[in-house]
Formats: sequence, structure tokens, C-alpha cells
Amino acid sequence: MFGFFKKKNKNKPQITKIPQHIGFICDGNRRWAEMRGLPPLMGHKAGIANFENLVDWFFARGVSTISFYLFSTENWNRSKEEVDFLMNLFCTEIEKNMKHALEKNLRYRVVGSRERLPKKLAKLCDKLEDVSAENTGGTVVFALNYGGQDEIIRAVNAAIENGKPVDKETFETFMDTGDLLPVDLVVRTSNENRISNFLLWKLAYAELLFIPEHWPDLVKSEQLWQHVLEEYQKRDRRFGGGKKKNYSGKQK
Repeated sequence: MFGFFKKKNKNKPQITKIPQHIGFICDGNRRWAEMRGLPPLMGHKAGIANFENLVDWFFARGVSTISFYLFSTENWNRSKEEVDFLMNLFCTEIEKNMKHALEKNLRYRVVGSRERLPKKLAKLCDKLEDVSAENTGGTVVFALNYGGQDEIIRAVNAAIENGKPVDKETFETFMDTGDLLPVDLVVRTSNENRISNFLLWKLAYAELLFIPEHWPDLVKSEQLWQHVLEEYQKRDRRFGGGKKKNYSGKQK
């Protein structure tokens, strides 16, 4: 069924290294629907059908922040029918997310410009952030009308208006994502091997994982969620340095 699981491994590796911030580029909704003879827009509904269970599963295993790339600054170029469908879908889902935030003690953040969003959706985004601001059980981030380049440009202009030199830490205070952890792992579905302007500043040292399954397959598959953690477990993160050494001076 899934590209990565043609052979079953009965001895699952023990997961000891957990990414603190995972970013998901949710690609392939329309292709998923078309493969099943469904209207393309139904793929977007399928892509959110099991969203809360995915979030809860990763938080239960030690992940502290999960970001989802939902709608980019470039996605306005899609048909009016699809854009309107997505805006209405986001409104419906954010109302559900408020209940999820309260039930599970989760903080929700919506990053990106509110300017082009419908007024109702922009207000719901503000409300979602407000009602969950003090929650401590994990952070869920929606990148909505978001572009990494756009975020950096807006931050640069805000820093210029502030009139003081900046370093890395102070520059981040002008960014939508400034309060978020650096991204440890980015997962993109649907055999697309790009980051597409997603969280560019926070991705500086992120590990990248590209998988063939479409997003509606990943969002409902605990088997794939486990695979994501197992893949991260294999990565040797050096942050520009050499191999780590143990106390004997030998490389490991």
C-alpha cells in the first residue's frame, strides 16, 4: 500500500532521538482525490480528516511543535473556486481546533500575513491564538497565506522602522515565527522534492524527508508517522561541525 512498507520489519527500532519541531508540507491532496475518481477539492477534506489524531500522536512521543504548510502566498494563483473552498474549509476547521486546544492544552499559532484573508477567517485566526496562548501541552502552527521570503522581507522592514542594528536574536523578534523553535525535520509528501518557500529562516539546519505518499495517506497512517520518527533517528546532525567524539577521543 505504501511505498516505504513493502517489507514489514517486525523488530521496530527503539526511538531515542525525537525532533522537537516537525514541519509538514502537505502536498498531493488533489492528486489523491483524482486517483480515486473523486472531485479534486475532496482531497482537501481528506487531508484534514484525521489531523487531530496525528497531532496528539506526535506530542505523546515527545515532539513539542508541529507546523503545517496549508496555504502559501503563491496559492492565490489557483482557481477562485478552489481558493474559496479552502478559505471556507479553514474557517470550519479552526472552529474545531479551538475545542482541541482547550481539551488537550495546546497552543495554536497562525503565521503569515492576514491581509488577503477573508475577514471572518482572519478573526478566527486571531481568536484561536488568543484562546490558546497560555496552553503548554504543545504548539501547533498553521502557515496560512505564508511565504518564507515574504516573512523575511516584512521583518526587515520592521527592523528598519525600529531604527536599531539587529543580530540573529533581535531580528527574530520581528518575524512571525520568531517565538518558535528551529525546525528539526521537514516532511514533504507526494514525491515533491522542494521546500517551496516554507519557514526559510527556521529551516536553516533542518533535516529533509521526502516521501511518495500523498498527504491524505500520511495524515491517517500511524505506520507512516512511526516511519517519520525512525528516519529522523537515523540522521547524524552536525550543524556545520565534524563527527561528534566520545570521551576517549574516538569518532562515533
